[in-house]
Amino acid sequence: MFRSLSGRNYRIWFAGALVSNIGTWMQRTAQDWLVLTQLTHDDAVAVGVTMALQFGPQLLLLPWTGLVADRFDRRRMLMLTQGLMGLLGLGLAVMVLTDTATLWSLYGFALALGVVAAFDTPVRQAFVSDVVTGEQVSNAVALNSASFNAARLIGPAVAGVLIAAIGSGWVFVINAGSFLAVLVALRFVDPRQLADRARAPRGKGQLVAGFRYVRTRPDIIVVLCMIFVVGTFGVNFPIFTSTMARVEFHRGAGEFGLLNSVMAVGSVLGALLSARREVPRMRTLTIAAGGFGLACTAAAFAPTYWTFAVLLAFVGLASLTFMTTANALVQTTTAPAMRGRVMALYMAVFAGGTPLGAPIVGAVADAWGPRWAIGVGATSGFVALAIALVWLVRFQHVRLRYDADNRLHLAVTRSLPVVAPAPGTRAARAAVRRDLEHDEAVVERSSAV
Repeated sequence: MFRSLSGRNYRIWFAGALVSNIGTWMQRTAQDWLVLTQLTHDDAVAVGVTMALQFGPQLLLLPWTGLVADRFDRRRMLMLTQGLMGLLGLGLAVMVLTDTATLWSLYGFALALGVVAAFDTPVRQAFVSDVVTGEQVSNAVALNSASFNAARLIGPAVAGVLIAAIGSGWVFVINAGSFLAVLVALRFVDPRQLADRARAPRGKGQLVAGFRYVRTRPDIIVVLCMIFVVGTFGVNFPIFTSTMARVEFHRGAGEFGLLNSVMAVGSVLGALLSARREVPRMRTLTIAAGGFGLACTAAAFAPTYWTFAVLLAFVGLASLTFMTTANALVQTTTAPAMRGRVMALYMAVFAGGTPLGAPIVGAVADAWGPRWAIGVGATSGFVALAIALVWLVRFQHVRLRYDADNRLHLAVTRSLPVVAPAPGTRAARAAVRRDLEHDEAVVERSSAV
């Protein structure tokens, strides 16, 4: 489960990222609560707009962010972006502590943070494959998710206590300081032990090269479609938890932070279970999408605060299994020279749908209540499940079959061409190549299923 930690560079990076992630979750919790309770009167749409401003730039700046991740030194780029985000967090802290923060000024900081994060995210995602290589990449991706969600377990709970005790402004100060941990970690990462990689050359066509590459990979396209649906309408947890805590159950900041931490328990478990798997599989992604839909449906009908809290753990388990598996599938099957641009596209599809989905989900919560908003998230899981099933059945020819022992199992069924061209012709040589590629693809698909 923890095999990637055997490498020195990854251990250093993992420790620094964990501290920074705790600060980031503290700021997110304080920011959402500040918007909901101090800058507005329980306005879920305002929370959705704040999320949209933070994630929208990942979509708008997509061609440039991915190219930066593939062309420049990722370690140095991370030092730049992490430093800028620390300064932005400090600036927001000063505004809140001096009581000069307004809703519009917070929108501005959210947008600025979103622009920096748009460059930081694909670099950070692709940097994992620089720190570890080969079969360790999938494990490292899962452990990164575990780190991120262990921070979500700690950060919101601590933030809820601190908001009530000393106010949101000091939470932002602590977050700004947490970025020092990443900067120190990056300083001590040994560049000589990082994996060699081919950098994107200068010249025309490099901005759209990632799109051309993905267009030839229908397996990645299917994953991106599933991630878009769930990322747009399902992963709006700040809206779900804040409105359920405040509006439905009439609880305060401490209980709101606790909900995020409880969901993080399931998320950490999902990430660690993903780390145990040697190879990410489409089957796991499909089951996780259906599990997310079922968990959200149950949470929407939760009768009490504590029932809702328990069900959130299952929501976290399903969502992190889904997201970690999708991330690992894309990273481990993408050519190294294209990984930054493909991961930029992946993150843009995942987070870039938030400007569309978050305000809609917030509006649903305002108009019909938070339970209906969670119902929208449940629907996104079932839609992602349908996309996977259609692709597996129609294009991968996956069918339910009985084996020799009369046990039901999944099988790839696809017939080879019966009529062959005349031997020695160009068509015959091309057919041989297609048959060989087809046989390899069948073996890969059977293994993946």
